[in-house]
Amino acid sequence: MLGPAVVGGGVLVALVLVSWLFKRVRGGSADERRSRSRHRDAQERDPPVDIGDVEEVAIREFSDHHSGERRAVGKVEGFVVFVEDVPDACEVTDVIRIKILSFNRGHTSATATHLETV
Repeated sequence: MLGPAVVGGGVLVALVLVSWLFKRVRGGSADERRSRSRHRDAQERDPPVDIGDVEEVAIREFSDHHSGERRAVGKVEGFVVFVEDVPDACEVTDVIRIKILSFNRGHTSATATHLETV
């Protein structure tokens, strides 16, 4: 006969296993699922900008490029644009004028250069 501690431990292991399987089948956290959904949506639509377009965007955040350069992140109609050559004096929420230079491979984001701070 198994003691209460062994049965309780088995139940705990079973609960952890079921929880892990449930999360795996669902596809991760709510944030991960939302991110994948937005990425799929972005792949299915045409970018709202073309190469050479000049736009005004608010800086939403800064990211570090693999080259070590700081890049501003802005959006045009929900479309992500990474902006290079942003002056150090620029901060989040600043509005900047940019010129679209290129798209990433899937056309789900663009790279732009900073023209001026508005």
